[in-house]
Amino acid sequence: MYPNRRPRDYRRPPISNFTYISSCVKYLIFVLNFVFWLFGGLLIGIGLFAFVEKWQVTGWVKIDTFYDVILNISLVMIIMGIIVFIVSFAGCIGALRENTCLLNFYSLCLLIFFLLEMGVAVVGFVFPHTMESVLEENFTDKIIHTYRDDLDLQNFIDFAQQEFRCCGLSTEGFHDWAKNEYFNCSSPSVEHCGVPYSCCINSTDISSRLVNIMCGYGVQNLSVAEANKKVWTSGCIEIVRSWAERNLYTIGGIALGIALSQLLVIYLAKTLESQIELQKSRWVGYIFMVQRRKGILLLAKIIESEAPAGLSLQRNLYCYT
Repeated sequence: MYPNRRPRDYRRPPISNFTYISSCVKYLIFVLNFVFWLFGGLLIGIGLFAFVEKWQVTGWVKIDTFYDVILNISLVMIIMGIIVFIVSFAGCIGALRENTCLLNFYSLCLLIFFLLEMGVAVVGFVFPHTMESVLEENFTDKIIHTYRDDLDLQNFIDFAQQEFRCCGLSTEGFHDWAKNEYFNCSSPSVEHCGVPYSCCINSTDISSRLVNIMCGYGVQNLSVAEANKKVWTSGCIEIVRSWAERNLYTIGGIALGIALSQLLVIYLAKTLESQIELQKSRWVGYIFMVQRRKGILLLAKIIESEAPAGLSLQRNLYCYT
């Protein structure tokens, strides 16, 4: 009927159903970010609960300096939760709504996290002693001073000293606790010249399973050889560095796995972004084609209205649309 019209290729889906956007990539990004979005909300909730509890117990929370913020575990959880919540929300909604702006923001944030992690990893692996010195100089005094001021930090320090079998932070070991106002030898407290119970080698009675919180009393008056029989004498930063060196391949493998996972997600986000742009350009082309066809048919009607009777141009012009 229409000799000049090309036959339709029925192997290709109609233009209304065909899409360049991969559903697998789209919903994979959505599900991953939805999980992290929930995790971010959980971190915010736990952090807020801990912060409010601390406020009700102590009546105040010191956040005057940068160190006060990063040494406050509840605030750190809230900040981390907010970051994870915002970034994963951008990835989740960006993938679901096919929003290239949100996807671009999401992939940029992941790239920044990746570069920061790689920077810390390189410094830690290449200059371990330098990092150890920096941590000792900047955090030892702050952590020791605030041991009794922040219950969350106190529990974390006790856990670390028991797990890594260390006492104090710097190379001075258990003598670091002389910088704390409660354990200083000039303190009127019963804990003067002592160390926390978490420094003790045997802080728990085997028979009763009770913790002896007085096992570290008076340890600072002993020599290193004598103190070594009762408490761990090495600083935690040095012990953690030695532990990291012994487990270098394991830590490196985990870090590499995290880095590759981040790169994969960045690649998927950029792939979805390019697919969305390609689909948008196809929609623009389709709209242009429809408008062009409508214009040609309208022109044919105008010509027919002025042409002699019996002459039809719509059929012939339609072949060229």
